[in-house]
Amino acid sequence: MAKIFITGSADGLGQLAAKELINQGHEVVLHARNAVRGKDALSALPAAKNVVTADLSNIEETKAFASTLNALGPFDAVIHNAGVYQASDKLTFLINTIAPYILTCLIQKPKRLIYLSSGMHLHGHPSMQNLVSDMQNRNKYPNYSDTKLHIVILCMLVARKWTNVYANAVDPGWVPTKMGGRGAPDSLVKGFQTQAWLAVSDDNTAKVSGRYFHHKKEAHYLPAADDITVQEKFLALCEQISGVHFPADDQ
Repeated sequence: MAKIFITGSADGLGQLAAKELINQGHEVVLHARNAVRGKDALSALPAAKNVVTADLSNIEETKAFASTLNALGPFDAVIHNAGVYQASDKLTFLINTIAPYILTCLIQKPKRLIYLSSGMHLHGHPSMQNLVSDMQNRNKYPNYSDTKLHIVILCMLVARKWTNVYANAVDPGWVPTKMGGRGAPDSLVKGFQTQAWLAVSDDNTAKVSGRYFHHKKEAHYLPAADDITVQEKFLALCEQISGVHFPADDQ
C-alpha cells in the first residue's frame, strides 16, 4: 500500500485519480482550496485517509501548507494536479507554477513526483527574460500555456537534480471535466489513469524519471524544457518570487 497526496483533488481529474488509487487499496490524502470544498471532497470519497485545505494562490499559505503535509507524511507519491484555466494570468501563474514549485521544495521528498501539464505547453514561451520586471511594473503575467510549460521545466529540473526520485510530467488530454468542458474529445478515463499508474506501478515503464506521458505512453514535449540554462533561469525566477530555495539532492 502506498501513501499518496494529490493537490486539487476535490473534483475533476484529481478526484478521479484519488478514487482509482483508493479502489486499489492505497492511502490517499485529498486537497481542496477551502473547508466547504474539503467537506464535499470527503463526502465524495469517504474512504480517503484525510482532506487538507489551502489556497494555493497565496504564497505564504502554500508555504505553511507544506508543514501541515509534512506532519501527515512522508508520502510515497505526490501528484501535483491542481490547476486553473479560465482565471486571471496572475492567479493562473501562482497556482499552476509557483504553488507546485513551493510544495516540491518544502514537502518531504517522496519517492515519486507527478506533474500535470497539458498539450498546450507546446505553445508556451520558455524565455524567463524580464518576467519579474513585467509582473512588478506592468502587471503582466505568464499565460496558461506558459504555466504548463513551466510545469514540464520543473519536472525535468527535478529529475536532473534529484536522482533518487522518479519525477514525470503528464498530459491528460483534453477531457470533459469542468475545466475541459462537455465537448472535450479525449477519454475521461484515460485522463486520470496515467498519473495514478505513475504514482504506484511497479512496471519498468513507470519507474523512470524525466519523461512526459500521454495515456501511459511517452510523448513529445517542448525540447526547451531540457535546456539547463532555461531550467536554471526558471529556478532563479521561482526562488525570487517565492523566497523558497530549491533543496539539494541530499537534503
